[in-house]
Amino acid sequence: MLKKEVIIKNKTGLHARPAAVFVEAADRFESDVEIIFDGIAVNAKSIIGVLSLGIGKGDQITLVTEGSDEKEALEYLIEIIEKSFGENGGGEYDTL
Repeated sequence: MLKKEVIIKNKTGLHARPAAVFVEAADRFESDVEIIFDGIAVNAKSIIGVLSLGIGKGDQITLVTEGSDEKEALEYLIEIIEKSFGENGGGEYDTL
């Protein structure tokens, strides 16, 4: 199991399109992926779960990955967050 704390930097947080991009990316991996925010853990492969957290710009989340490709999953999901889910012209995340 791997864990990493990350700050959400994009202007809309994990709402609507960014949440969909994130969930679709998490679903590509066999590993279990969780987001922990404000003491609540949800399955990062569930759009309803991710949206229910109400994560906004500047919020700190913890990503937890566990499984056969946990390292790759964690690295990729952190990259997506750091590149603001493609909102700043990082195009590749628009078409996951």
